[in-house]
Formats: sequence, structure tokens, C-alpha cells
Amino acid sequence: QVQLVESGGGLVQAGGSLRLSCAASGSTFSNFAMGWFRQAPGKEREFVAQISWNGGTVYYADSVNGRFTISRDNARNTVYLQMNSLKPEDTAVYYCAARQAKNRVMFSSSVQYNYWGRGTQVTVSS
Repeated sequence: QVQLVESGGGLVQAGGSLRLSCAASGSTFSNFAMGWFRQAPGKEREFVAQISWNGGTVYYADSVNGRFTISRDNARNTVYLQMNSLKPEDTAVYYCAARQAKNRVMFSSSVQYNYWGRGTQVTVSS
């Protein structure tokens, strides 16, 4: 079992930046691949980024590649999502997710993750 708590969301103007954090507890953090997803009103939850158990491999959705950076600190049991050049279409609730995996496989579907945080709202104004 792992518990996930997101933080760092808020309201920002287009072109601005935010850094999301996700603190994990309850299990050995380095056993887990970590992902970020987002869900806008009326839309399905979509993949944003993923980082492998040791931080050595990362994946991004095309829509955020080059603007967002995922990273992790296994000593702090925390994964981050640095979001730059934000756009109004980035507005959504952002969720942190975890699944046990010590490989470099890409997990871009929400059904591939076992554990979820409650989400943090990101609103980008135009």
C-alpha cells in the first residue's frame, strides 16, 4: 500500500509556471514507477508524464513535452512536476499515481496504476 498526497496547485496566468509535488508514504518509494495525470471538466483523465523507479527514464505526453519536467527524490519519497509556459488548456485537476515496477516500461494508461492521490487543481488564466 502507498498513500499519495499532491500539493502545489493554484491559479497562474498563461506563460507562468507551477511546481507540483506528490509525497508518498506507506511503502518503499523506490519500488514504484510514478505518473502524473490530469482531468479537465467534462474530459477523460489523460496521461501527462511518467518517471521510472530510479528516475532514469521519463515519458511525456506530446501536449506537454518541452514544457513540463517530471523528477523524483527517492530520499524524500517525493515526485515533482515542474510546469513551465503554462497554457489555459493545461487547466485541470492533476493527479499523482503509482505502480510497482522496476523497469523502463511506459505506463500511459490510468488503469495501469494501482494507487492515486486526491488531486490538486491547476487553473491557467488567459
